[in-house]
Amino acid sequence: MLREINFDGIVGPSHNYAGLSFGNVASMGHAGEVSEPRAAALQGVDKMRANLALGLAQGVFLPPQRPHRGWLGRLGTTIEQAEPALAANAMSASAMWAANAATVSPAPDTSDRKCHLTPANLRTMPHRSHEWRSTLGQLLIAFRDGAHFQVHAPVPHAFGDEGAANHMRLAAAHGESGLEIFVYGISGGGFPARQHVEASKAVARLHLLDPERTVFAQQSEEAIAAGAFHNDVVAVANERVLFAHEQAFADKQPLLDMAQAKVPGFEYVEVAAADVPLADAVKSYLFNAQLVTPPDGEMTLIVPAEVKATESVWRWIERHVAGNGPIRRVEVVDVRQSMANGGGPACLRLRVVADPATIDPRFLVDEAKLDRIADVIRRTWPEQIAHDELQSPALIAEIESARAALLNALGLAELIQG
Repeated sequence: MLREINFDGIVGPSHNYAGLSFGNVASMGHAGEVSEPRAAALQGVDKMRANLALGLAQGVFLPPQRPHRGWLGRLGTTIEQAEPALAANAMSASAMWAANAATVSPAPDTSDRKCHLTPANLRTMPHRSHEWRSTLGQLLIAFRDGAHFQVHAPVPHAFGDEGAANHMRLAAAHGESGLEIFVYGISGGGFPARQHVEASKAVARLHLLDPERTVFAQQSEEAIAAGAFHNDVVAVANERVLFAHEQAFADKQPLLDMAQAKVPGFEYVEVAAADVPLADAVKSYLFNAQLVTPPDGEMTLIVPAEVKATESVWRWIERHVAGNGPIRRVEVVDVRQSMANGGGPACLRLRVVADPATIDPRFLVDEAKLDRIADVIRRTWPEQIAHDELQSPALIAEIESARAALLNALGLAELIQG
């Protein structure tokens, strides 16, 4: 039976605030602050527990090797000898944001009726550009059932691909044929547009999608300039509902027309700029929320605590839920450590529509497995990391030991060198 499974990236033990993500307002604003890897990872575990409590299916991706010694070696240096900026790029824990891990097209949308996954090359930012090897390694294990999955290599690095953060899917239900929406950028003021239309088109071809059920939509320049470095900062979709800010797209009408024609019962929920200024939407991460349908059928928006602290945003949510709109429930989660580095609840997860029985069970979690994960985190994750200690031999040893402990606890020791 096909279900939507949220695969969350476990926040790695090297979680730090190096401010490496140009165009990500939160990341840039918190650069140099002291991070709390243990608290960050436990906040992520608590978010997964909240998903399980709603009746959702939940999986995990594991932190990649940090420091990335192989990447530094290809640059002719080591973590001990590298310049501080280069060392920070090798220590990044940004793989925690699994929305950037890959683009996923479920079996009902593909001509061979397999679920296709393409890891993102993330070539725009140096600290993310070396994640794809670890991501690919995990995807090849988790989704190794060739009768049900096809895992591709990343799109060539000439074209930037940021994964599911710039991809949405609309369907009457998760298990039915859907409309796949690829959102790309062209420019964004002083900030780079990270998703190239050529990469989006390549993924659509690789995934064997029906061109009549595939849309390429341009993200607005205003959104990118405001700090919406990915589309999922200004829009999110779930089943038949598209929830977006008025200024999310350069031209929304062709997208809405296609959705109306192809998706039974399609509903568009737009937040007007007059009600929620774009700056408030980006600051609060209203749209970087998980929009989900639990088994009870009450479509639910899982938002970060910052949403409740932003007056215009919370006022809009209360008004919508009190009315007869499709979003019937709002759940608030604390992911402050992730938010400070520029990622909300939606950033932390990759959505995969598949039969859980076809997936390597080591990547799926229940309460008992989350208890095991939390226990390892409490015992081994660093409590704090100051930016100027990223090359400390003691810290590096602690980080490598913590990750190995987690992989061993989950029976995934084969990933230790990856």
